[in-house]
Amino acid sequence: MGVRSTVRDAFVQIYERRLARALVGADIPRHVGVIIDGNRRWAREMGLEDVSEGHRRGADTIAEFLGWCDEAGVEVVTIFMLSTDNLSRPEPELLPLLRIIEGVARDLAAPRRRWHLRAVGALELLPAETVAVLKEAEEDTADRPGATVNLAVGYGGRQEIADAVRSLLAEHAARGTTLEELVQALEVEHIAEHLYTRGQPDPDLVIRTSGEQRLSGFLLWQTANTEFHFTDVYWPDFRRVDFLRALRDYAARHRRFGA
Repeated sequence: MGVRSTVRDAFVQIYERRLARALVGADIPRHVGVIIDGNRRWAREMGLEDVSEGHRRGADTIAEFLGWCDEAGVEVVTIFMLSTDNLSRPEPELLPLLRIIEGVARDLAAPRRRWHLRAVGALELLPAETVAVLKEAEEDTADRPGATVNLAVGYGGRQEIADAVRSLLAEHAARGTTLEELVQALEVEHIAEHLYTRGQPDPDLVIRTSGEQRLSGFLLWQTANTEFHFTDVYWPDFRRVDFLRALRDYAARHRRFGA
């Protein structure tokens, strides 16, 4: 079994190098979104009784993934870590997951890291302790020169759009704009200016692991012209070769931007 594993690993390394060479000079996405799915299923298939072990293994993959993005030259990464729907999970399952997310935020904000972190989501729905950790990570990395990393925690695409509209209305109410004036002046970009990801480019590529082929509410507004890559690999098993495959598929597509 060990010999088979060694041979398989050698072939993967050769294939990985071929993919990397093929991407030299290729079109690379500026903004990559990733839906990290399959942690619980991975744990069950590994025979683990505690599904939190899958989340812990998946958490270890995040820093590796960001390193691969750095190597490729990706400028913005958005990681879908916890949806608003997930907040309704039973407390014995939700609390360990929140602790794991807090651990990820602390790790990515460590002094040895270069990334600039941002928490995106309905933070008011999260426990105060989790919010404090995410905010501290933002503050500690505010001046770092690396890629921007959005941690989507307590995130829902519909919630984001509702929050953006609410923020837009509040802003114009403070200015004294009447509803009739706002209706006449409202443009798409006005709403975009109030999204959680305001000021950032829309994602060029979204990757989802575990074989599911749906967005689950991820960046609904921003993905109007995004390319998607779905892989059967569970997130804890996601490797650099899988990431390079996604970049290869992206580079091979002719982007029509809605046309």
